[in-house]
Amino acid sequence: MASTKKQTQVRLEPDVLKAGKVAAAARRLDFNKYVEQLIIEDTTGARAAGMAAAQLFIDVHGEFLDDLEQQFDAPYDERRPGAAA
Repeated sequence: MASTKKQTQVRLEPDVLKAGKVAAAARRLDFNKYVEQLIIEDTTGARAAGMAAAQLFIDVHGEFLDDLEQQFDAPYDERRPGAAA
């Protein structure tokens, strides 16, 4: 059975290509599948919906998250005797 996928060529700056390959690897995807998913997410509204959901979460819980971050960082903020300034 022949593939129905079409082949295309894209020219990218070397640093953009490298960043894309690193992002794909971090998601355990090959580069082609990563690009395909980005296009699907962008053109179907899935990416926008995800970003809107993330923003809503931050809007609703942002103060709690900021407080939590400060609590986690607090032990590292205190200067210890003999520590470099």
